[in-house]
Amino acid sequence: MTLRADLAVIADLVNPEARVLDLGCGEGELLAYLQSNKSVNGYGLDVDADNIRVCLDKGVNVIEQDLDAGLGNFADSSFDMVVMTETLQSVKSPEQLLKEMLRIGDQCIVTFPNFGHWLCRAQLLLLGRMPVAKHIPHSWYNTPNIHLCTFRDFENLCKSLDLKIIERRVVDHQNIERPWGKLMPNLFGPVAFYRLGKTV
Repeated sequence: MTLRADLAVIADLVNPEARVLDLGCGEGELLAYLQSNKSVNGYGLDVDADNIRVCLDKGVNVIEQDLDAGLGNFADSSFDMVVMTETLQSVKSPEQLLKEMLRIGDQCIVTFPNFGHWLCRAQLLLLGRMPVAKHIPHSWYNTPNIHLCTFRDFENLCKSLDLKIIERRVVDHQNIERPWGKLMPNLFGPVAFYRLGKTV
């Protein structure tokens, strides 16, 4: 089974036989791969009935749930890893959801597009309009994104919430790590993958 490039980055960060919760799991591609290749015990959350049907067809455990309703139905430390891909910027209370993710999971992986990327900055400066780019493809009036942020914004939030950044991978549009993304991630990195843990 060939995995989508961004999901392959996440799969690489998940340990074999881990208990995994995928928030906004879509059609369950990541969980199906992790179950087959890393023997994880996985569950997904999604609100789309078609996605849920596809997940069930793949043998992926899935629960119909709106992330904006919170994760109160899960006990503390229920999972080894909680994953949220390209969703943080579209929820109503990202800071609360991050805290909940690390209440129910020992670690979490979060990915999101970088509003501080040079292309976004250039469009604001030179064109005077909200940016549209490969990593932020929607126009201002039809975007699902309600909390756009930069890598620096996110890291400041993690610091204020006392969340530990264990690892950060900055990738380009092909989900490949490049030297300039490591050198100046907030300027040259379109997307980042953060692995977070609890501070002791």
